[in-house]
Amino acid sequence: MKIKDMQEDVDKWISQFEEGYWHPLSMLARMTEEVGELAREINHRFGEKPKKPTEKEGNLALELGDIMFIVACMANSLDIDLEDAFKRTMEKYYQRDINRWTKKDRGDRHGSN
Repeated sequence: MKIKDMQEDVDKWISQFEEGYWHPLSMLARMTEEVGELAREINHRFGEKPKKPTEKEGNLALELGDIMFIVACMANSLDIDLEDAFKRTMEKYYQRDINRWTKKDRGDRHGSN
């Protein structure tokens, strides 16, 4: 699914409700909540705070999906094209960070580039 399609799906979902999109500050609070849920799950899996025996296993993919949903909501409500924003962001990284880290050897078959 392309980012544009994701934004359209979110808009179709939100547009069916009278309340529509929340105000930007409310969406930012929701985004913070979702990032907190992801952080909690990562801390349980990889950090020093194990889950209680009564707590069920979380799903990192779904936590990331929740974040993507609220990001699309915020972008839609502010009329931001996330595909364009992401392309511009990557250009910034390509320019700014081209020599920031050690590049993998081109002969490394495990590298993705």
